Amino acid sequence: MAVFARFMPLRARLAVVFIIALAVITAALLSEYWGGLLPCALCLKQRVAFYVALPLLALAYLYAEKAPRAMRGLLVTIGVLFLANAGLGFYHAGIEYGWWLGPASCGGGGAQALDTNALLEALKSNAMVRCDAPAFTLFGISMAGYNAIACLGLAALAFYPQHDKEA
Repeated sequence: MAVFARFMPLRARLAVVFIIALAVITAALLSEYWGGLLPCALCLKQRVAFYVALPLLALAYLYAEKAPRAMRGLLVTIGVLFLANAGLGFYHAGIEYGWWLGPASCGGGGAQALDTNALLEALKSNAMVRCDAPAFTLFGISMAGYNAIACLGLAALAFYPQHDKEA
C-alpha cells in the first residue's frame, strides 16, 4: 500500500486513507447491525481510532492546499493513531487465539451477586460478549486480526514520506 504513496499528492493520499478507514468502520458497523455480530469491549475500543481519524482526515483534506505542512503533520498524527490501533488489534487477536489472557472486562468480570437469583437477573440484563472468542473468522483471521492489518496499512500510508514537489 505504501509503495504507491510516494507518487500520490497529499490530497490524494488523504482521500485514500479516508476511504479505506471509512470502509473498515462501515464493515464493522454493518457486521454488528445487519450481521448480528455483537462487539466485545475491545472491539468497541478499536472503533474509537476510526471515529477520531475520519473527521481529522476530512479536515486535513479540506485544508491540504492552504496549509500543506500542517496537514502533513496531522497525517502523521493520524498515522500514530492507526499504529496504536494496530497494536490494540494485535493484542485483541492474541486474546482470541489464546496467546495471552484478556482483561476482566472482556468476559471474565461480571456482576457480583450473593445469591443465584440476583446472578441470573444480572445475566439477563447484560449481554456479555467475550473477547476471547472471535465472532467471525475468514481464512483463520479474526476481525481483530483484519483490523490490525488494515491499521498497519493505514499507518504505513500515512507515514510514508512525500517525494514529489509538494514535500
